[in-house]
Amino acid sequence: MIVENLLQFGLNEKEISVYLSLISLGPAPVKLISKQARVNRGTTYDILKSLIDQGLVGYYKHYDQEDKKQFFVAEPPQKLVDAIEAKKRGMETLKIHINKSLPELESLYEKSGARPVVKYYEGNSGLRTILEDVLTTMSETDAKTYFVYSSADIREYLYKAYPKYTDDRVNNKISVKVISIGKGGELAGLDERKWLSEEESSPTYILIYSGKVAMVSLDATQVPVGVIVENDGLYQTQKMVFERLWKML
Repeated sequence: MIVENLLQFGLNEKEISVYLSLISLGPAPVKLISKQARVNRGTTYDILKSLIDQGLVGYYKHYDQEDKKQFFVAEPPQKLVDAIEAKKRGMETLKIHINKSLPELESLYEKSGARPVVKYYEGNSGLRTILEDVLTTMSETDAKTYFVYSSADIREYLYKAYPKYTDDRVNNKISVKVISIGKGGELAGLDERKWLSEEESSPTYILIYSGKVAMVSLDATQVPVGVIVENDGLYQTQKMVFERLWKML
């Protein structure tokens, strides 16, 4: 439990080993701490400097008749709580500065919009993530309609990944226009459906929604896989093609 808490605090495994060794040893020189922690001497010294900066370790110099040695000592464990409070204050300050920088950051982000962002997903959990992204994205936009090429071969995998998707879509007042490829497909509310073909299906299920295009298919082992491409140009093109085809059906 102690190690897990220190990991959550932000220390890595070597830092934790040095810190706990120092607590158990009491005041000690680098050589002894390094041996106890089983971390090489140079790394141990760097770690001790970092722990000093975080307020978790102190040091002093011991003089004897032959030479002087530097001893390190762990601060009282209460210092961990103090360090957490200091981090919280630092994060609040950082939050204020970042908020002030948001206009400039958003400008840079928009300029990079020509470069598509592609995210890959796998399995039922991956498909659910894609569908959740559709709902989240559409809930944050003014236009509440997205577009789907629904493949009969893939449709069942999406239903299995997120059985209540349609209910959540309707509850969020999100509409969808569907061009079905293959048999099946029923109206469930806030949806319209037309058929490109009822005889043959397609190996890919495509969702076109607010600056993104998601594609779902099966790999060679019949495991569902999908990608989300975030690019407004691609979205606009796919939307235009879909709407032109919709009018023709």
